[in-house]
Amino acid sequence: MTRAQLVGVLIGLAIVAALTLLRASDPPLLKFARDVTFDEYQRLAPRPFEELPVRVVDIDETSLRQFGQWPWPRDRMAALVDRLSDMGAAVIAFDILFAEPDRLSPRSVMRDVGGFDPALTARLPDNDEIFARAIAGRPTVLGFGLSNTGNYRPPVKAGFAFTGESPFDAPPRLVAATPIRPGLEANAAGIGHISLNPESSSAVVRAVPLILSDGEQLFPNLALESLRVAQGASTYLLTGATNVADTITLIRVGDFGVPVTAAGELWLYVSPERPERYVSAAEVLAPGGVSAEARAAIEGSIVFVGTSAAGLLDIRATALGDNVPGVSLHAQTVEQILSGRFLSRPDWADGLEILSIALAGCLLVLLTTFVSPAVALACGLSITALALVASWLAFVQGGLLLDPLAPIFFGSITHFAATAYRFLVSDRERRVVRRAFGQYLSPSLLYRIEHTRNALRLGGDDRELTLMFVDVRNFTEISERLAPAEVVRFLNTLLDALSHHVIDNEGTLDKFIGDSIMAFWNAPVDVSGHPGKAVHAALAMRDTLARLNGADAFGFGEKRQVAIGIGIHTGLACVGNMGAEIHFNYSAVGDAVNIAARIESACKDIGFDILVSETTAEALGGRALLDAGALPLKGKTTRTRLFAVVGGKALATSPEFFELQRVHGQLIAALQVRSPDMRRFLSMAKLKAAAVAPGLQEFYRRIPRRAEHFPAVKTTRGGAGE
Repeated sequence: MTRAQLVGVLIGLAIVAALTLLRASDPPLLKFARDVTFDEYQRLAPRPFEELPVRVVDIDETSLRQFGQWPWPRDRMAALVDRLSDMGAAVIAFDILFAEPDRLSPRSVMRDVGGFDPALTARLPDNDEIFARAIAGRPTVLGFGLSNTGNYRPPVKAGFAFTGESPFDAPPRLVAATPIRPGLEANAAGIGHISLNPESSSAVVRAVPLILSDGEQLFPNLALESLRVAQGASTYLLTGATNVADTITLIRVGDFGVPVTAAGELWLYVSPERPERYVSAAEVLAPGGVSAEARAAIEGSIVFVGTSAAGLLDIRATALGDNVPGVSLHAQTVEQILSGRFLSRPDWADGLEILSIALAGCLLVLLTTFVSPAVALACGLSITALALVASWLAFVQGGLLLDPLAPIFFGSITHFAATAYRFLVSDRERRVVRRAFGQYLSPSLLYRIEHTRNALRLGGDDRELTLMFVDVRNFTEISERLAPAEVVRFLNTLLDALSHHVIDNEGTLDKFIGDSIMAFWNAPVDVSGHPGKAVHAALAMRDTLARLNGADAFGFGEKRQVAIGIGIHTGLACVGNMGAEIHFNYSAVGDAVNIAARIESACKDIGFDILVSETTAEALGGRALLDAGALPLKGKTTRTRLFAVVGGKALATSPEFFELQRVHGQLIAALQVRSPDMRRFLSMAKLKAAAVAPGLQEFYRRIPRRAEHFPAVKTTRGGAGE
């Protein structure tokens, strides 16, 4: 591990730790994003509507038009109770507050007018008393609201038992309640609160508190109390977490167990609004009687009485994005309990999400630092997909609310930070490599160097290289005819065109020495078949030069053709960064380098443009080679056998070259023994060479003067066309 990588890992882990702590603190923005995610899940897979014994008697716009504005006199509410009881309602629950005396009672009206005998006034009907008599002995549940003033506490009609630690501080706090008229309070079978989200700042109702507490007494909500009264149960059983105070996990009412949050809240699993859920109050109170459909809907059902009229302002937003009457949510609470379709956010959900952020973040930091940002990105996308699928399946299959967004979002931040650090700091060495080698190596080789540790350290390694020297023939004569600026343009045109073939064949451009190019293969990284790639580059240079001459790219005219010589040798050399720490060059040195340079010089004597050493020729397969003799190279005590590269694999298999190769062997054999047939074979070779490669004419013209290059004691390689 490099120092930069160590620093990158430490910074990345610090970011992961900070993000993990941020998630553990659970700021409001994360809660909001989590709630929106769970809302979207419900929209994709809402709770299906089922025909359950739950109905809403709706004081709708039609009811107000028919029976007058709200509030209605309570004798009409009494009539509503009578009708619903006659229709067989199992429970009648009012999502309506009865806090003040009925101002429309005859007794109240006469008292307010004044001037009447008090005894007479006392004998007039009182609507509150009429309503109280109507609900007496009937399964009626009244609601109360929350208040911040006063000290009224409604009576609790049922008992509470609990297992585990005390649950009194777990539910939302009841400071005070809106009072219920004494007669109504006494005669009601049940009393429950009607607040849907008392401690939430969101307009969307996502969880309903089933229990409130004042610290000494627990109070059920309207839906839970209605379900209790419907079953004739007398006690609620609260189950808390083992050895954890102020926590509720389950509320049991009669035959039903309701999983809740630690605060005793039920996550609402909402179903779309359906007209089958509602019966208009106007239809129940119709003077001509109740229809058979309405009677069938009410009979045996838990009935909630409330209003959907827009002017009465009891409209709530749901997770599905709908605006529904508040009474609908009380009804849906009971529907959800009866259907057994619950949503829950387990106690371990927060811990799992925090742990996933920490583990995924650490994994992404390590992958980004030690592998690559692309692999880390692929892993991050996989984690994202896995988190989304797992969260969705948990919701659909088990009703579990697990947040996928926090791990995904924080993982993205971690990956971005680690990638940015790697680009800005850890990849600095690679950028140095790219600047140093970008103009001299092929992209594939450059990529391999970038991923080789310590690629730019000073020093060298001994390794087998194939080295190439390219030189312009008669450059001195050319430069004498040109102005300095023209010489520069000429060299730039030529060397740029030729050097591309080195790069394209995975070679390394070592340097430009005036009018010469030095290049090598198999360093700084291994290149398979490097002798063949070097020869392929040389043949491409020959073709490029012919094209440039044909197009008069140098502006010398058709009669002045530019020529080059190319020498190639394969051998052991020392290659590496040479120079000082502040400035160095990647180069090769050694005897093999000198031999390649001498071979290039030998092109002038031999009269051919591409020559390779015997070691290079032995590594080639299927190239068109001709024996060029064993030459004494400067600085070498022994002769070096060379071969002329006539063409590539296609030419090597042609009948024309096969015939030339045969005649060339006969010519060399005759030359070695000074046979009189030498001239005849030379003529035949020139003739056949004209059909194969015109450049061989000068090669054969000089062979008679190079008889000493083909000693008789040597074993002849008949053309070396392997």
